[in-house]
Amino acid sequence: QLRLVESGGGLVQPGGSLTLSCAASGIRLSYYAIGWFRQAPGKEREGVARISTLGGSTEYAESVKGRFTIWRDNGGNTAYLRMKSLKPEDTGDYYCAATSYGDSLQSALYPTWGPGTQVTVSS
Repeated sequence: QLRLVESGGGLVQPGGSLTLSCAASGIRLSYYAIGWFRQAPGKEREGVARISTLGGSTEYAESVKGRFTIWRDNGGNTAYLRMKSLKPEDTGDYYCAATSYGDSLQSALYPTWGPGTQVTVSS
């Protein structure tokens, strides 16, 4: 059974950077496409970025294009999300998720989720 655990969240000032990690165990991560999602207080969960199984295809939400980068290390069974030029509106709980149902930022297509890591962007 695939298990995911996020890490790397924290408090950062506007304009700062963070790198989130998504460590997988149980099954080889290379079998799955990975998505990063976030949920701000009082808002619905939204897709932020996703990457295909071998990393050849990525997709980003318009709100993070040019600021966030997703990549994966299948040998290390870990996926990452580098976030720079962070804004207060990037605040939220960030989740990684895995799917074998293709490449999409639709959260309903991701059956496996980590518990999340909190990101707070504030001065």
